[in-house]
Formats: sequence, C-alpha cells, structure tokens
Amino acid sequence: MNHHPGPVVTTAQGAVRGLRQGDTTAFLNIPYAAAPRGAGRFAPPRPHEPWDGVRDATVPGPNAPQSERRLGSVDMSPYFGAGWSRGEDYLTVNVFTPATGDGGLPVMVFVHGGGFVAGSTRSALYDGSAFARDGVVLVTLNYRLGIVGFLDLPGAPANRGLLDVEAALRWVRENIAAFGGDPDNVTLFGQSAGATVVGGVLATPEAAGLFHRAIVQSGSGLGAFTTEQAARVTRAAADVLGVEPHADAFAELPDERLVEAASRLAGIDLRTGTHRDPLIGLSPFSLVLDTQPAESVAAGLSTGIDLLIGTNAEEGNLYLVPVDKYATSTAEDVDDAAARSHPDAARLVETYRRTRPEASFGELRSAIMGDALFGAGSWALAGAHAAHARSATYAYEFAWRSQALDGELGATHAVELPFVFDLAHLPRLHGPAALLGPGKPPADLAARMHQTWVRFARTGDPGWDRYDTRRRSTMRIDAEWTQVDDPRSRERQAWR
Repeated sequence: MNHHPGPVVTTAQGAVRGLRQGDTTAFLNIPYAAAPRGAGRFAPPRPHEPWDGVRDATVPGPNAPQSERRLGSVDMSPYFGAGWSRGEDYLTVNVFTPATGDGGLPVMVFVHGGGFVAGSTRSALYDGSAFARDGVVLVTLNYRLGIVGFLDLPGAPANRGLLDVEAALRWVRENIAAFGGDPDNVTLFGQSAGATVVGGVLATPEAAGLFHRAIVQSGSGLGAFTTEQAARVTRAAADVLGVEPHADAFAELPDERLVEAASRLAGIDLRTGTHRDPLIGLSPFSLVLDTQPAESVAAGLSTGIDLLIGTNAEEGNLYLVPVDKYATSTAEDVDDAAARSHPDAARLVETYRRTRPEASFGELRSAIMGDALFGAGSWALAGAHAAHARSATYAYEFAWRSQALDGELGATHAVELPFVFDLAHLPRLHGPAALLGPGKPPADLAARMHQTWVRFARTGDPGWDRYDTRRRSTMRIDAEWTQVDDPRSRERQAWR
C-alpha cells in the first residue's frame, strides 16, 4: 500500500490528520468525549476539550480498561483484540472514508461486541476499509465497559456505555459531513453486546434523530437486567472490592482493581421471582432497564427507523465447542440449559426435540442457549418493530458453517462478522482453530454479504421481502441465499 501524507479534516474540537491508504483514508483515535478520569468514569460523557494545531490520527489509540479474553481452543483475538491498551483518552472513534473527497455519503456507525466487558476499535475485524472503498463513511467507536460502563451504581447514571454510544452519535451528527458523510443518513449497527446496545439506543427517546437505520447482529431486545437484578451484581462487586456500593467509593479505585474485580463476578444467580437471567449466567453485565427494549419498541419508540435484524444458525456453539462441552453434553445438560432459559423448561425441551428429532444433546443444548441469548430477544424485537407500519423490518439467519475445531464450530456466534466487513480473507481467520476454519468459505459470500449491508445503509432495503408479523420473511444466508417464511415457527412460539 502506498502511504501518503494524509489529508487534514477540521472537526468541532480541532483538526486531525488521517492516513491515506490507496483509495481510502483512515482517521484513528479521534475523541468524541472527554477522557473518563476519576469520578468522571461514573458520570455522563462530557464534550472533549478543543486542541490546538493538528492532532495525529494515524495510529490506534487506547481502549476501555478490560482483561484479556479467551474462549477455550478457538482463536478469538481478531474479535476481542489484544486486551487493554492503556491510556485515559479512550472515548474515541475511528473514521474510514473514501479518498475521493465526495460528500453526502451514507454513514455507518459500528458498536463492537465482547460481553459488555471486552473489545475495541483496535480489533482486526473492525477495519472499515471495505466500507470506505464502497462509498460508505464507516465509524467504529470505543465505549466504557465492565464496572465503569455498566455496573448500576447509586450516585451514577445507569448504562454509561450506552450513553457513550449516544455521545458518539452526536459527534457524528456534528462532524461527519467534514469526512464526506451525510448526517441525515446514518445507520447504527452492532454485534452481540454491541447489538444489544443498538437495541437499547432504539428504545431511547434522547437518541431520536441521531440515526435513521439500525442493524442488530446477534443481539437481544430482551437482554437487559432489571434494577433488582443489577443491584445483586453491584452488591457482589462492592463485596469483592471491600467498598460501599456507591459511585463515590468506586471513583476512588484505580481501573486495574475494577477490571480485576469484574473478572471475579461470574456465577451470580440473577433469577428473581419475576425474571429469568437474560444472559443465562454468561455475563454479570448488560443494559439495566426495567422495560426491555423490545417492549419500548412495541410501544412505538423507533418508528421511522428501518431495521435489519438477525442471528446465526448455531449461536450457542461458541460457548460449548471451544471449551469441550459440546460433544460431552448430556440430557441433564439440555434440561439445565432450558431451566436457566425458560419458566416451562420441560415444554421447551420437548419442542426442540420434536423440531430436531436427529439432534445430539450438544445440538439441543446449543440451540436452546443460542435462542435464550439471542434468538428469542431478536424475534421479540423484530416483531415489535414490524408492528409499526412507518418503518421497514428485515430479518436474516446466517447459516454458513465454519469447519473449525474438527468441523464442530459451525454457524456460531460472531462468524458472520468477517463477511459483513469483507475481511474473510484475513490469514488469522483461517486454520483449524481459527474462526473461519481450515477450508475456504464460498468465494462470493463476503462480497455479497458486505454489499447487502452497504445497500441497506444506502437505501433501507437489503434486497428481500420485509419481515411482517404474519409471514416473518427471513433471508437464510449460506453458500446459497434462500428466502424462507417463518423458518423456526414452532421454536419461536415456545418462547412466548
């Protein structure tokens, strides 16, 4: 690649110099909010102070405090990144834009996943060059994670990581025209925890007008904790740290201690008399809302915003296969997964056995986990959104199977991301323990999927029939693309 002295763009806070690479320009590490320091870590995001001169935007910056994440035998480093890159000024965006200097381009703003505790704009999978190449201004953002981002603390606003995403959207509204983007055509999209955050933003009145389309990849419109559930996590965190459960006490502690404490909060029982744990014990952090995003959307929030929403066919495999729990699953494990997921566990198991008569215990366990985490909450959000005629809803299911880990990883959680970003060729994604496995994916799958996302951002229509609450049209994405009506009707009904 030829590296030229990059162009300079002037934002509301000051000028930034980007990095020209071929026909795209990247601007890295531009602050959208003030550095979250001290007590500011537990406050709403504030505007960043202006700077003099030209800020270098050619090298990646710091990210949110986090511990390194591993998932058994599968290499997820392209997804999670290399852990914590230290520095306080991490509420930043990366902007990828065509080098042509054209204006009025569609804008896409991406919110990364990582269980509300990990991930960043530095991850290899979030290089936005292919979007810029195809005439989109792509923005990726860091947001506060873990205790600082999502612990519900007296004396602090809730969902601070979500407030960061809103602040980044306000930065986009104010500044993106200078990078060639159209502030009146913004698509907010995210994956996993990031997709759940997107659902939360859909349900936030304050965010109205900041974006015009949304894509929810393996998120959940039913993924929020109640304040009662969140208070249990807060008490546990305060106990681990030996401080009072109040923002003032937490503000005294360094990030290292908060990160270390967050990693010790696994396994809290969050089931209450009225609510199950929407994350079935996998994470002590999520949005904290007494009304689920799907219910707020059903009540009319987000009308006028086009929505593309979907899940992967074997989401749950990521939580079982790499840690050697898939092949060893028993009938008891299936029952346990159902009991964590649903008030009528026996009926749930019976439904999945009927719809999948040939399935192993591992497959049944994975299917129930995947639907508890992502499927049921995506169906609820899609149905709630489709009930309002002013906005279009489209659904997909990503079904291409990775042959990683002896062919068992399959169409698991996160496997669609390299195709969306048109990065399926990255060497680190290939090999027996890499996300995309040892073989070659279908030659045109990444190009087609990426172009579909671009088309939706540009026009609001990905190229297939709308999802409505009668037909539930869904595009099944594999080597072949097939539109099916209500593909999992019996299993979907079991979650109502």
